[in-house]
Amino acid sequence: MPDQLASAPLALSPIVAGLWRLTEWKLDVPARVRWIEQALELGITSFDHADIYGDYRAEALFGEALRTAPALRQRMQLVSKCGIRLRSAQRPYRVNHYDTSAAYVRTQVEQSLRNLHTEQLDLLLIHRPDYLMDAAALAETFAALTREGKVAHWGVSNHSTSQFALLHQQHPLTTHQIELSVLMMNALDDGTLDQAQALGLRPMVWSPLGGGRLFNGDDAQAVRVGEAMTPIAARLGISLATLAYAWILRHPSRPHPITGSGRLEGLREAVAALDVTLDAEDWYAIWTASKGHPVP
Repeated sequence: MPDQLASAPLALSPIVAGLWRLTEWKLDVPARVRWIEQALELGITSFDHADIYGDYRAEALFGEALRTAPALRQRMQLVSKCGIRLRSAQRPYRVNHYDTSAAYVRTQVEQSLRNLHTEQLDLLLIHRPDYLMDAAALAETFAALTREGKVAHWGVSNHSTSQFALLHQQHPLTTHQIELSVLMMNALDDGTLDQAQALGLRPMVWSPLGGGRLFNGDDAQAVRVGEAMTPIAARLGISLATLAYAWILRHPSRPHPITGSGRLEGLREAVAALDVTLDAEDWYAIWTASKGHPVP
C-alpha cells in the first residue's frame, strides 16, 4: 500500500525543512532521527529533498533515519526533485545537463523511493526547466507513476510562468518552488507569484534568508536591508531571521518557506514567523531598502 492515497489533497506544513546541506551536518543516525523528531515537534512535517543533494547522498542519509524509526514516515510529507544530471565520480557525464525523459524521471523516482525507504513520494518536482522537455510525454510519465502509487503529487521548481503553464495544462501541478527573499525579489515582478494566486497553488520558497547574505553580506544591498530590518525586528521583539521569514509569509500567495539549517534554533526562528504579521509599511520599508528606491 502507498504511504498516502494519491487522491488526497497535498497539505505541506507552513514551514518546510530543507535537506540540501544534510551531508554537511555530520549527524550520525541517532542524531538524524532526533533532528527529525525535533522538527516534527515544532510542527515542521514536510521535508524537502532532491536526488542530487549532497552529491546524490543526502536522501540516503535521511532514509537511514526512517529505516531506524519507520513510524516517523506516517507523520511527514516527503518532497523530492529530479531532472538534473549532475556530474560526479559515480556519474561521469560529459557535461551537467537536464533530462525529463520518461526513462530518467522513472529511474530517479524509483531511486529516491529506495533511498528514503518509502513506497511513495508525497510530492515530486522537476528541478529545473529542461529545454528539451516534451510536455505531453512528461505528463504521461507523471500519470503512470501516479497510477502506480509511486508519486502522489507533482510540481516544478525554478520554471518561468510559461514553462509552468505548458506542463500544467498537460498534467495538474500542485506547487512551484521558487527563490524569494528580502534580497531576491524577482518573483514579485515576473508573474510567478501572480500565477500561483490565479491558480490557487501555494508556492514553496527556497533560500528565504538570501543564502546567508542577510547576516554576512557586505554588499550595498545587504547592508541597506540589514539597516532597515534591524529596528523593525527590535520593535517586534524578533530576530532578523524571523523577520525575513515573516516578510515572505506576508505575501497573499501563502508561500511555504524552506529552511536550510540543521540548527534547531534556525528551525525555531522560522516557525516563530508564523506568529508575526507585518503591516504594509514595514513590508514596503524592507522592499524599499532592497530595491534602493521608493515605490514608483
